[in-house]
Amino acid sequence: MLVHLQTLGCRLNEAELETWAQDFKRAGHGITAQPEAAQLIVLNSCAVTQDAARKSRQLIRRIHRDNPQAKLVVSGCYATLNQQQAEAEMGVDLVIGNQDKDKLVDLALSELNLTSMPAQATEPGEFSLFTRGRQRAFVKVQDGCRYRCTFCIVTVARGEEKSRPIEAIIEEINTLHQQGIAEVVLTGVHLGGYGSDQDCNLADLIQAILAQTDIPRIRLGSLEPWELTDSFFELFDNPRLMPHLHLPLQSGSDSVLRRMARRCKTQEFSEIINRLRRQIPHFNVTTDIIVGFPGETEQEWQESFDYIAATGFGHIHSFTYSRREGTKASSLPGQVNNSLKKQRSAALHRLAEEMKLKFYQDNLGREFSVLWEGYSEPCGEDRQRVFGYTPNYLKVGCIVSRNRSVENQLITARLTEAGQNWIAGELAE
Repeated sequence: MLVHLQTLGCRLNEAELETWAQDFKRAGHGITAQPEAAQLIVLNSCAVTQDAARKSRQLIRRIHRDNPQAKLVVSGCYATLNQQQAEAEMGVDLVIGNQDKDKLVDLALSELNLTSMPAQATEPGEFSLFTRGRQRAFVKVQDGCRYRCTFCIVTVARGEEKSRPIEAIIEEINTLHQQGIAEVVLTGVHLGGYGSDQDCNLADLIQAILAQTDIPRIRLGSLEPWELTDSFFELFDNPRLMPHLHLPLQSGSDSVLRRMARRCKTQEFSEIINRLRRQIPHFNVTTDIIVGFPGETEQEWQESFDYIAATGFGHIHSFTYSRREGTKASSLPGQVNNSLKKQRSAALHRLAEEMKLKFYQDNLGREFSVLWEGYSEPCGEDRQRVFGYTPNYLKVGCIVSRNRSVENQLITARLTEAGQNWIAGELAE
């Protein structure tokens, strides 16, 4: 049987797809990148915003329309929060909530009468992510969140915190490395809360990975800033831990942060950023910002804008606030009108582009080890431009001969010219 896996939303959803792909392969089934060729399609849905829930519904309908013969399993946050609605969608054969995600493959095969074992069922050989055109792997280390930020529905959808054992994570990373993966990205709903249910913490996990694996690169997913210990900062002395963190700020105004129930004030956030930058020059910090949160006054918006500009970020994911049923923020007074939110969002977008270009320019002339992707663009008859990422997560493009393959290799490049979305470089050979 051929299985097609799709996802909407976060890196954690991506990591879960990787796990399911391994489990399907162990059961003797194949993974296909072509949904029209699949006999079973699994969708990992999203519901972080109302728009994400709408897109999940649309994707369910499109999948069924394009391949009505395939069995369709829907999981993820939309399926968990809107189970009856998901079950009622035409073409959906099975809905599996987040609480049963660890058993998704077994449930799908048994509930849909797909348990017959193919004659050649074996342990997976080539890892399934290669068939999806990826060079790095996302590794889920925990799920759930103990905090209740007033804008967030994900904590409701994902439930209580649950961490994977260190031994299981080590085993998965070693398997990935044996299969040719050079970089893993540790992900979780509340990554900084890893180990809260196991008498350990994220620093302990990273130390164990550094000691018990030889994977060249370890990268961290989105990480809340208020739980970074002294031992965590010391880990960056090891060059295998990539000097890039995505730390969601959400607002540069302390009064807005209080209404969001965020646990890190702007002064504390600045201390974290400054410590990282003192420790490692050109450390890349990226962030999330919500524009137009309920009650955001003109003064609060200006405070936030000025703080963001003074701090500087390598990249900003900006979100225009929209009401999400089931969150405390949806009932807060002072909802900001759409035209003002659009105006503020446009101003933040311009600032973000300026900061990104400045960070690009600050890195010019330096040499980095780059992990090269499989994607390339033709440049004339016998040349191609290949792309990859530096340790501090800058996208680099270099021109090489058409017949040369650098995919999934770590090769040093010198950064020469800043573009809009990537930096031109030259292979240092």
